[in-house]
Amino acid sequence: MSLLVVGTTALDSIKTPHAENPRLLGGSASHAAVAASFFTKPHLIGAVGDDFPRKYINLYRKHGLNLDGLQQLSGQTFHWSGEYELNMNNRRTLDTVLGVIEDFSPTLTAAQTRLPYVLLANCVPDLQANVLDQMHRPRFVVADTMDLWLNIARAPLLKLLPRLDCLVLNDSEASQLAEEDNVVAAIPRIHKLGPRYVIVKKGEHGSILSGPKGLFIAPAYPLRKVVDPTGAGDSFIGGMMGYLASQKGSLENNLRKGIIHGSVTASFCCEDFGLKKTTKIKKKDITKRVRELTKMASW
Repeated sequence: MSLLVVGTTALDSIKTPHAENPRLLGGSASHAAVAASFFTKPHLIGAVGDDFPRKYINLYRKHGLNLDGLQQLSGQTFHWSGEYELNMNNRRTLDTVLGVIEDFSPTLTAAQTRLPYVLLANCVPDLQANVLDQMHRPRFVVADTMDLWLNIARAPLLKLLPRLDCLVLNDSEASQLAEEDNVVAAIPRIHKLGPRYVIVKKGEHGSILSGPKGLFIAPAYPLRKVVDPTGAGDSFIGGMMGYLASQKGSLENNLRKGIIHGSVTASFCCEDFGLKKTTKIKKKDITKRVRELTKMASW
């Protein structure tokens, strides 16, 4: 089975206390689709401008992404610039240029509308809804979101939630959405807004899955050194959805295994800037770390 991924396709300029890398391949859809490509063949839905380097298109193709839904439009590619502190849990946005994605409204092909797995990667809720409007009875729909949309697009996001099978957000966003400081107490409130499953990302401390069979606490793969965490959350959900799309059987069981595979895929993302490390690994590298993480978490 295959996977539809929609989100931002961007150029990121990233600065840390140790290095600076301008105009790297980035964006939620880029990180998610590449992560998913280790398990399935994702269909990438996005828009880039005239300034988008050809080498990045080739990189997408190298990872087997279906690019029928990637539009090259006249204008500037979405660009995000950010700076991390020594503690990489803290970052600030220096500049954001929406460029061609500001008015992007994709039209899916007939084949894309029938894909069974849908990942609405982090982007404006109206775009997520636009894509979902075109889908024909997908098996499993997941959406990622962030504090920006909770602040400026809360109403469209709340309208989208009942249409989702699963919502993904971090712990502070879960508290903000549910208006509840305790994350465990916030989760039932989010379920009441629509999604059967809720995944709360907790960065280096792993994640929490809540669903019909209760809670699942998933660890993160421990790293000795984090170079750049940009895109780790997108890689996490992309790896999870790619794994799900590649498996048969119980969705509940596969979802738990998928979270572990997503967590491991995200660990590689953090070990270099942008997608530099993720695009150099093989599936066997992910499998090896999954075994290691499983051993660490067993008793």
